[in-house]
Amino acid sequence: MSTDTVLILDDDPDVGTAARLLLQRRVGAVHVVQRPGELAAALAAVSPSVLLLDMNFAPGQTDGEQGLALLRQVVARVDAPAVVAMTAYAEVELAVQALKLGAFDFVTKPWNNARLVAIVQAAAASRRPAPATPRASSLLGESAAMRQLRRLIASVAPTEANVLVLGEMGVGKELVAQELHAQSARADRTFLPVDLGALPESTFESELFGHRRGSFTDARADRAGRFQAAHGGTLFLDEVGNLPLAHQGKLLTVLERREVTPLGADRGEPVDVRIVSATNLDERRLFDPACFRADLLYRLNTIALRVPALRERREDILPLAHHYLARYATQYGRPTRPLSAAAVQALQDDAWHGNVRALRHACERAVILGGEARLDAADFQLGAAPGLPSPSAPSGATRLDDLERGAVAEAMRAAQGNVSEAARRLGVSRAALYRRLDKHGL
Repeated sequence: MSTDTVLILDDDPDVGTAARLLLQRRVGAVHVVQRPGELAAALAAVSPSVLLLDMNFAPGQTDGEQGLALLRQVVARVDAPAVVAMTAYAEVELAVQALKLGAFDFVTKPWNNARLVAIVQAAAASRRPAPATPRASSLLGESAAMRQLRRLIASVAPTEANVLVLGEMGVGKELVAQELHAQSARADRTFLPVDLGALPESTFESELFGHRRGSFTDARADRAGRFQAAHGGTLFLDEVGNLPLAHQGKLLTVLERREVTPLGADRGEPVDVRIVSATNLDERRLFDPACFRADLLYRLNTIALRVPALRERREDILPLAHHYLARYATQYGRPTRPLSAAAVQALQDDAWHGNVRALRHACERAVILGGEARLDAADFQLGAAPGLPSPSAPSGATRLDDLERGAVAEAMRAAQGNVSEAARRLGVSRAALYRRLDKHGL
């Protein structure tokens, strides 16, 4: 057991006692206060690693304004603890506000014991200094946000907790999943990624859970599903937010029972997999029961890891660019060329809506198309308005690519990042849209 200190502020003495009895056996010292006016003195007295902060204190109050005000005060402190907000089930919007103000995570009351312990342990780990000789990571960048993310991965990976990785398209969510697997006790077993957005709806059950010969027209032999194939290892469910509600229910059943029943089978088969999932859905949509089942969400996000957008860690842009330029120069047998001042400025100023993926594609284009002496801003083809051909575009094929990119980008904006909805607007399958998103670095 660690020796971290936890402070709980909740006006309900039963809630405080229950949390203290649960956490003191698994985390360390736990202190409880009931009145907001006691918080400042308690923070000074015990210097907690983690603060569990209720959002409402006055009888009948549900807007959370008092809790949010306290949160602002706490995160502004030089010695600020990691704050875990405590909300009721109906207060998802309030939880999202708390996250934006700097809360590490949130738990709902009544809580799931395993989830509360895992969140508090991860929050405590986020406050510890990084080890002097950290394990080499495939997650590049030395910004504060990336160092924090690597610390959290190192803390969460050795556990068996299910992890939900949140972030925009192109930020590197699969790399986070691979790191979680590589640093876990399952590292020598299978890491199996499954792109749920690309699975045809008609074969969803067969692909994930397997089937028996003769269970449907083309089932000519028994086939193991992805869950069985990943037995003993880690199953990465990418784009889980795009699953239709009916399929969400089937996935929930498997996670609850820890067994799968192949199509055509009359009994279930136990499976031992750790689930890491990912979605680019905005958290408001993720917590909307019309989009995603709350009971499945709480199965998946024992721990939630948020991967920052590239625009939120601009100090990493140039180091990442140099890394990818060197990689592609080696891959294509091209010389390593310096960046002009204009190229540096263009890279730093770009909005990078496609995040690291877009930067990687831009660097690959520059290595292939750039001049011999140095790489200039034009070689990266940044900043052109979506849907308009580049002034230097030499062919109709390039102009057609630009038009396609603009249409895809506009559909994704209109659909607020929902791949299924964007595919419907474009009149293509989700698999076809995924191929175009990757092609254009979106």
